[in-house]
Amino acid sequence: MDEKFVITIGRQVGSGGREIGEKLAAQMGISSYDKELIKIASQESGLGKEFFEQVDEKAGHSIFGGLLGLRSSLVDEIYSNHYLSNETLFKIQSDVIRDLAGKQSCIFIGRCADYVLMEHPRCINVFICADLDDRIRRIAGIKKIPENKAKEFIEKTDKKRAGYYNYFSNKVWGVAESYHLCVNSSVLGIDETVSFIRHFVEKRFGL
Repeated sequence: MDEKFVITIGRQVGSGGREIGEKLAAQMGISSYDKELIKIASQESGLGKEFFEQVDEKAGHSIFGGLLGLRSSLVDEIYSNHYLSNETLFKIQSDVIRDLAGKQSCIFIGRCADYVLMEHPRCINVFICADLDDRIRRIAGIKKIPENKAKEFIEKTDKKRAGYYNYFSNKVWGVAESYHLCVNSSVLGIDETVSFIRHFVEKRFGL
């Protein structure tokens, strides 16, 4: 029996979702992937990281921006006068996610991984939110910016994440029915939220 399992984590900015994912991975002895996926996709495709950063969830996605105008001399040499679509880059990244999930137990943070792995037999999809005041304080502290600027950053980044997720997944970002478990990290705090999710995963898969 295949005992590998996968956890995907969607999160509001400032909710501590990335920290929760990394701590959960450390406790369970598995790998976590976020920005690392851009590096891996770049290496395996032979394309520069800047291509994947352009289609990253924080960069957002416009329905009217289907083609990337970003070019480099290296890609010009390889692909002549062709442009790479956002969908092509998303597919390359998705192939990396599926390949990693097929080889090992791991956690994916963002990247529409829940949608990419919707046919994976042992996958739990989690969404982490938090109270707005906590999110503002967290971002203000991390970025060393005033709270009003942190609030603006949160609003813009959440909008971009939602646009990215909704476009590529045809689901709705942050809506409960899109996930197996939705957790407000403000209720228990970061460390207890990690423990709560771990217990949920262990019960689900009989670990």
